[in-house]
Amino acid sequence: MEQTGPVAAVILAAGAATRFGSPKQNLLLPAVLRGVEAAGLTEIVVVAGAHTIDVAIPATARLVDCPAWADGPGASLRCGLSELRPETAAAVVVLADGPHVDPRAIGRVVAAWRRGDGTILAASYDGERDHPVVLARTEWENVPTDGGRALAASLVDCSDLPEPGDVDTEQDLERLSGNSNV
Repeated sequence: MEQTGPVAAVILAAGAATRFGSPKQNLLLPAVLRGVEAAGLTEIVVVAGAHTIDVAIPATARLVDCPAWADGPGASLRCGLSELRPETAAAVVVLADGPHVDPRAIGRVVAAWRRGDGTILAASYDGERDHPVVLARTEWENVPTDGGRALAASLVDCSDLPEPGDVDTEQDLERLSGNSNV
């Protein structure tokens, strides 16, 4: 069944970044915001928690604080979803530590949702589940403490696109920085 309605983005930037050693969100969030904006999403919620976000947030986005961020990624995701407008039909979930998020991957998972390919869809790269992820509104109340990764998803092949990256350590950032303008 074909899906209609507005699609928003939730960017999860609430973690403590303990393996990185400093608030990596402030380094990586600008690139993630550029990718999400380039996908044409007009409602963007950035979820903060452990650290203050000290980067410019575009007019299309708003920053929300999640006091329960330490309860797990599900708590942060639920905070972001709860801030979306009532008419929002689905949310694209993106991680703030994936600076290479490709607008085409966002478009591909949203198109799969619109075609009715599932209520939870995740980009996959060479068969491995990754981000972005689309959650239909009907799934928002099902987000567990472990977050969206704990939910079964239909995979949308994005193997021909760059992976979003996953910056957990300074070494990860050094490795990815050779390929981008992070």
